Amino acid sequence: MPRLAVLEPVVMLATVVQWMVLATIVGGVVGSGVSIFLHILFFFTDRSTGIPLWVQTVLLPLGGLANGLLLYYGYRAGAGGLKDSIQAAVFEQGGRMPLRTMLIKPVAAIITLGCGGSAGKEGPCSHLGASLGSAIGRLFRLNAELQQRIVACGVSAGFASVFGTPIAGALYGIEMLAIGRIRHDFLFPAMIAGVSAFQASKAWGIPYEYYDVGGLPAFSELLFVKTVLIGMLSGVVARIFVDMVFGVRRLCLRIQTRWGVWPPLMPLAGGVVLAALVQFIPVDYLGLSLPLMDRALDGEAMPYAGFFWKVLLVAITLGSGFYGGIVTPQFVIGAVAGNAFAHLFGISPTLGAAVGLVAVVAAASNTPLAAILMGVELFGGVVGTIYVAGAAIAAYLIVGHRSVYPDQRLAYAKSSWMRVRADVPVGQEKVRLSHGLLRWWSGRRKRPPPG
Repeated sequence: MPRLAVLEPVVMLATVVQWMVLATIVGGVVGSGVSIFLHILFFFTDRSTGIPLWVQTVLLPLGGLANGLLLYYGYRAGAGGLKDSIQAAVFEQGGRMPLRTMLIKPVAAIITLGCGGSAGKEGPCSHLGASLGSAIGRLFRLNAELQQRIVACGVSAGFASVFGTPIAGALYGIEMLAIGRIRHDFLFPAMIAGVSAFQASKAWGIPYEYYDVGGLPAFSELLFVKTVLIGMLSGVVARIFVDMVFGVRRLCLRIQTRWGVWPPLMPLAGGVVLAALVQFIPVDYLGLSLPLMDRALDGEAMPYAGFFWKVLLVAITLGSGFYGGIVTPQFVIGAVAGNAFAHLFGISPTLGAAVGLVAVVAAASNTPLAAILMGVELFGGVVGTIYVAGAAIAAYLIVGHRSVYPDQRLAYAKSSWMRVRADVPVGQEKVRLSHGLLRWWSGRRKRPPPG
């Protein structure tokens, strides 16, 4: 014991110094890699904005075919027997990512967004972060435990760099790994990597946008309850979003298996469906749709069906086989839905949009703490934070045990009336009612009716 008391401070100091060095390197490398990707993405998306509708109609199927060919032949070239999944890298592969396929997803995302596919930009950034973190870990010959942490550092750095939210981005990269559990030993390296990546991206000239939901009154219990209700509705929206994305994916897989369709033709078919839909749905819902989110946060009235159009286009884009991020769409869906729902409760549409944005991210990704911090970094203000926090946690519960990440692990059930097997991917686990609740329900059913 005396020897431990002497050595422990030295070991902890060495741990801090170790991660100050390693995580700073990871953050700088990932921030630079993500910045290069974003500049290329902005180059193509800027040129595809405002193109004639007939050109958009042609580009969507072509982009789908290009995605299908790239993903099909790119991964056939070999991933070295490793899964190209962040959760798999951390939980199953000792922090190793397939490096030969590192650029496939970023290139596919540029094609998707450049042709107008409805998706996000953060997916390839977190993928780049994980891959670069894994490569740095191999370069320094880290053991499996340190490899896991450095991959998580890379993911956090990728999110911090793309959104301009270093603290929330760092926590998101950790919280997304499992429902109900946060690896606190990952926090310090993730935070250092997130801040480093954010600074590197600013040096590369990546623009970030922050919002002011000013004009909030002093804290009101009634207004707090109203924002919680918006959070509950946002949780329902998140359930619809998750179910539609994976419902379309299952449908496409069933069609492909039943009719023996060549895999690259599925995103081509998805592009054809998208091209048909945008003849009736505004093109604002294509691509990143960030101007739509900006208008919702500025207080412009959004249609009640607006969030559904975005959900539908994202589900077809990603479900049919295009590649792109799935968090940016949550921003847009949440802001549009929250703006529309605000009128039901007589509150500011700007506040409703901010609350909806945070709540949908908290629910669909199962990252309530990161979403709340994102609200702080994007919107600021103590009073506003109280409102988004209540809504975020309510939405997180309402969405249930669903996730946009099927490889996300289930650590704990969200309710004491349910039970789950620990550390099973959410896409493979069936949540069950607790024994106590089943006994109570069985007893009520067997009880004879009164009289």
